[in-house]
Amino acid sequence: MALAGISSASVAAENAPKNGGTLIYLEQQAHTNLYPPAGGFYPNGGILNQITDKLTWQNPKTLQIEPWIAQSWTTNEDYTEYTFKLRPGVTFSDGTPLDAKAVAKNFDTYGLGNKALNQPVSEVINNYLKSEVVDPLTVKFFFKSPSPGFLQGTSAIGSGLVSLATLEKNFNQLGNARSIIGSGPFVVESDRPGREVKLVARKDYNWAPPSFAHQGRPYLDGINVLVTPEDSVRIGALLSGQADAIRQIQAYDEKRVSDKGFAVYASPTRGVNNSINFRPDNPLVADQKVREALLHATNTKEIVQTLFSDHYPQATSVLAKTAVGYVDLSDKLKFDPALAARLLDDAGWKSGPDGVRQKGGQSLTLTAYESPPQPQNKETLQLVAQQWAKVGVKLNVLAGDAGSKTLDNLDPAKTGVYPSMVGRADPDVLKSQYYPTLRNVLLQKGGISDKVKQFVESHLNELLNGIASATSQDKRISLVNEVQQYLIDKAYVIPIFEEPQVYAGAPSTKGLSFEAVGRPSFYNTWLDK
Repeated sequence: MALAGISSASVAAENAPKNGGTLIYLEQQAHTNLYPPAGGFYPNGGILNQITDKLTWQNPKTLQIEPWIAQSWTTNEDYTEYTFKLRPGVTFSDGTPLDAKAVAKNFDTYGLGNKALNQPVSEVINNYLKSEVVDPLTVKFFFKSPSPGFLQGTSAIGSGLVSLATLEKNFNQLGNARSIIGSGPFVVESDRPGREVKLVARKDYNWAPPSFAHQGRPYLDGINVLVTPEDSVRIGALLSGQADAIRQIQAYDEKRVSDKGFAVYASPTRGVNNSINFRPDNPLVADQKVREALLHATNTKEIVQTLFSDHYPQATSVLAKTAVGYVDLSDKLKFDPALAARLLDDAGWKSGPDGVRQKGGQSLTLTAYESPPQPQNKETLQLVAQQWAKVGVKLNVLAGDAGSKTLDNLDPAKTGVYPSMVGRADPDVLKSQYYPTLRNVLLQKGGISDKVKQFVESHLNELLNGIASATSQDKRISLVNEVQQYLIDKAYVIPIFEEPQVYAGAPSTKGLSFEAVGRPSFYNTWLDK
């Protein structure tokens, strides 16, 4: 029933989305490179998600794969061949067609890389062999061995579709957003590196996922992405009306923001949890007993309760509870400093005069660099250092400049401890994180680092390849369970918390949404001003 004097039609009109306006969006860090497979870094993905489309769309509520640029698809029984039928009439913003030829070139590049142009292989594509253009709107992909995760991979940020001209550019040219020609609802107008990227609406855009209620051009006229590293400045700009939406709200600011009537969005990332990883090529953590001791010396409950909010659940496994194949391993992750001390004693590390354990004249002193993309990572590592100090282990937490940090993180002798996380709503996320030719967070031989002397985890790699190749979903899930158990049983990883992506929006910012692993989508966003 309508209120007196107010018709239901007028109420509906008041709440209907409005066209126009420019969204002011504050990002904590500058983007680095916009080659789509580099989109895993959230500042990169936050731009790519507005300017590129994907073959498919993963519904963030159901995690089902739905049509987008691909109208339909088929696969053979062993997932070595996929055929996609494309929507007609889709074009890139330079006017060139998004047809089978363009899609084939995109995935040949992402699946095989291009050494001549320094374009690396995408971490979301496994066992890729080749493509075939069947007709202008039909493309077929072939794989050397089963690739059951490929369909989900076509929906991932790393599979954003770009023009043939973009794919002809060297990787080193793709740091400037102006170099990226996509088919998305927004187009790059300008890029001031490290400061601001301006996006404008593509007025002729008309190929959103069919399941969207909204079709046609985006409601917004544009988006200004402003790099604003200081948390207090982003919060202040939002609360004072100078910004419409911001990324990376620290847990201690959430109440202040929500108490003022602003929305806080905590979008799950559904992948590998925020964790501490050991590099067993470092002799100090080569002994499994030492790693087990440090696992049991870590009080993750204290970390979460001291530094974070309810949006950051305490980790109970390598994977988040919202991840496919999650298994509860909380019994193996118990905080037990007495057990930690005994394990260190058994490993031959005895208390030293300064409280740091020693063995053979060497002190048990480890180093980790803070990871700015992760929320309160410096404070997290510092609290871990306090906890480890109680059992006689010293952890040095370093900031470091980008150059020295990048090099040192590739040297297990210098960084025996490495913080990380990765989001992806598919079991292949485990291979992305731990396989030597991909993120390789444990630093095995065979990856990008030439500093690893001997560490290879053949059994783990076999399990990871199994996840990426198993044709049975039940078999994949069984292997996912086994990998989680193995990583904890070997104490390679200390899961800390399930890491969301946390945003805030002004009361006038409507329709803000996020893809399956927490990157913003502004296609449906509108300003009620």
